[in-house]
Amino acid sequence: MPKKNSTKYQAINHQSKNEKSMFFKSKEGKEKIITLYNQKLNDLNVEYSEKLVETKFGVTNVIITGDTKKAPLILIHGTGGCAPQILDSFPNLASNYCVYAVDVLAQPNKSAENRLDMKSLDYGKWLIEVIIKLRLKDVTLVGFSYGGLISLKALEFNETPIRQVFLIAPVYIVNGNPLLSLWKMFIPLKRFIKTNNQKHIEKVMGVLFTEYDDFALNFMSTTFQYCNMDFSPLPVISKTSAKNIKTPITIFAAEKDIMFPGKKMIKRAKAIFPSLKETVLLEDSKHVPNTKSFKIIEDLVSKN
Repeated sequence: MPKKNSTKYQAINHQSKNEKSMFFKSKEGKEKIITLYNQKLNDLNVEYSEKLVETKFGVTNVIITGDTKKAPLILIHGTGGCAPQILDSFPNLASNYCVYAVDVLAQPNKSAENRLDMKSLDYGKWLIEVIIKLRLKDVTLVGFSYGGLISLKALEFNETPIRQVFLIAPVYIVNGNPLLSLWKMFIPLKRFIKTNNQKHIEKVMGVLFTEYDDFALNFMSTTFQYCNMDFSPLPVISKTSAKNIKTPITIFAAEKDIMFPGKKMIKRAKAIFPSLKETVLLEDSKHVPNTKSFKIIEDLVSKN
């Protein structure tokens, strides 16, 4: 059974004083999400603690696992995800690092519901504030999907506490064909939200995931049914901002990712990031890699 520290956790219903938007559509929906969240966290079967970090952008929940004397690594999940899910994708990182899995604001998790402006540096300012409040230095960042955008925003704002960055199918470098994404993903998604018909969400999962299990399907279905998701156009980093980044960056791009095409991403990354250390094309991978690909990523992160 997983072990948790003795500090009593009371964050589930905590609301920030400057709450900007209600992410959960109802109390019932939030309870369903938190139940699934705790299920996944318990299934990890690891020793962990949960810490609430007060930031000016909203209260942030962080799951901590591993020896706190080891080098710090921060995991940042993507849209529609939560900290236990990304911890599940990297079961061995805590052998080499003290891992801090952050619940991103305005996502199906235990952090505040404040949705920040992704065109500004707010998500970067938020993450740096979390790092400072945790008193971490020489941090390794691992950002998946939207977590990649957050990682890059942090580098744009203040690179000082960050040692290196690993980006997995990140948002913010390139975008795919909008018509293809609309037809294959967003139309079925909108149909699912309207009808709650499982066949529509299964189409979306088939486009997004290289492989997925029952929990992923259940969590995504519940998220899109009970949460107000942001479907705003996704920005891309400017050449000027990218050239100012000095921190070593490694990018794992997914070959069959229709939203952020792998080969296109690697080509632009090589052109705009002077600090680019390495690129890896995950062959036959859709946006969410499979277990084999996550193991490749985990091994490379552990070696560094």
